[in-house]
Amino acid sequence: MQITTSTETGTVPVTVMHVQGSIDSITYEDFTARANELIENGVRNILMDFSQTPFISSAGLRALHGILRKLQTLQSGSKTSEVIINKKVGIGGYKSPHLKLLNLSRENQIAFELSGFNMFIETYTDREKAIASFQGLT
Repeated sequence: MQITTSTETGTVPVTVMHVQGSIDSITYEDFTARANELIENGVRNILMDFSQTPFISSAGLRALHGILRKLQTLQSGSKTSEVIINKKVGIGGYKSPHLKLLNLSRENQIAFELSGFNMFIETYTDREKAIASFQGLT
């Protein structure tokens, strides 16, 4: 797996992670480490481009969830906010303002939906629309 990044400017700066290769039990730690490195360096809006990612395993989905939680914690900073977010997810009223996905393969989209990730992470097929969707919410 290879990961490159680029920064796009929409309403707010957006870091695009271009992932080439599968995210599975062998590669998920590298994937997580790269995302965490970006976050530790101040990145708060991440668009993950999976156009070159043929397979995301359950380990990859867990990695995505961990990255999402890290971004949420940095933005909310309180347990109360986490409880509110969890309630909103349960009723379909929350989508992450800081993590979004681009160009999931059909198979990955199905896994994403079956696991319920589509309830709280938006997916896009249009790069410009995805970048424009970041609004700098805290």
